[in-house]
Amino acid sequence: QVQLVESGGGLVQAGGSLRLSCAASGRTISTYTMGWFRQAPGKEREFVGAIRRSSDSTPYADSVKGRFTISRDNAKNTVYLHMNSLKPEDTAIYFCALSSATWTYDWAAAYEYWGQGTQVTVSS
Repeated sequence: QVQLVESGGGLVQAGGSLRLSCAASGRTISTYTMGWFRQAPGKEREFVGAIRRSSDSTPYADSVKGRFTISRDNAKNTVYLHMNSLKPEDTAIYFCALSSATWTYDWAAAYEYWGQGTQVTVSS
């Protein structure tokens, strides 16, 4: 059974930082693409970034490039989303997800397993 558990969300002022964690069980995350997505109220779920299984590259959405970084601790089977210079428009529920696909990383439908999400709220 695969479980992804996010943590680290909360309320932060604009310009602040947060680190989200996604602890996985049931799969060794180093052999999968791990993605981060977010969903704001009234909006569709959108891709934030990923760490790819095939190359360990870390592509990001343009909206977060230069502010967010993704890292992975294989010993802890955990992936992290480091968020800096947060803006009110970053407010959303953040989800981590696991994909076995090698041909895509930003298509939500390609991810087989999802966490429950963690709320991030950025105040102005």
